[in-house]
Amino acid sequence: MNVKIIIDSTVDTTPAIRAKCAVVPLTVHFGEAEYVDGVTISHHDFYEKLATGTDLPTTSQPTPDAFMQEFQKVVDAGQKAVVLTVASKLSGTYQSATIAAAEFPGSIYVVDTKTVTIGSGILAELAVNMAEAGASAEDIVKKINAERDNVRLVALVDTLEYLKKGGRISKTVAFAGELLSIKPVIGVQDGEIQILAKARGARQGNAMLSKQIEAMGGVDFSKPIMLGYTGNSNEALGKYVAENAELWASAGEDLPCAQIGSVIGTHAGPGAYAAAFIKK
Repeated sequence: MNVKIIIDSTVDTTPAIRAKCAVVPLTVHFGEAEYVDGVTISHHDFYEKLATGTDLPTTSQPTPDAFMQEFQKVVDAGQKAVVLTVASKLSGTYQSATIAAAEFPGSIYVVDTKTVTIGSGILAELAVNMAEAGASAEDIVKKINAERDNVRLVALVDTLEYLKKGGRISKTVAFAGELLSIKPVIGVQDGEIQILAKARGARQGNAMLSKQIEAMGGVDFSKPIMLGYTGNSNEALGKYVAENAELWASAGEDLPCAQIGSVIGTHAGPGAYAAAFIKK
């Protein structure tokens, strides 16, 4: 490929797509302990620590120098690069990439995906597919900018505990919600995490998740889609797909799936599952 696709480590996608990208990692902090996302801590180990810790972890963006090192490799190879980052409203990663890109005018193009995790992941897949087909960096950027406002990311959260820890809901709301087995449906829109609906129990939650997907415009199956899950088990996601098989039938037997990483995982906690798609 004459165009290299570069992503940050919050961009969750399939191993096949990730292998075709260069990845610039964020840093994950559990108290005083510091880990390089995806390098010195895996998603599996992240969730192990999340489940046993009392305080939520934090993340910090890569430095401009970290991006600059990857950009230099691209320029040295005579290529151009399109860089896809987590939403700028959620992280300073986009700013770091932009600062670094200024040192390589005309060679590096940085795009704020305005979404996160598998939402950014389907844009990365779109970019990789275009790069493999021989598209120019400029055309890839134009396409991603056109599609990113049509990306929808929606998830069903298993517990309110982590939203409470992160200050997204009050302790009183969390306590009442746990008593009533409330499972919120959350979405990411223009870089902001929002609670869209509240379900009573898993079965109603599954139905409500699919209802939200339809309300958002429905899935364009001609474009990349991705399902994802938090924690170290995808069992709940499997039950959701089985209960809503009609919605996902157009995707065929092999629905792309990814384990969701630190940014959404911190706030959603284990046991959540999500869908990212481009609306019709």
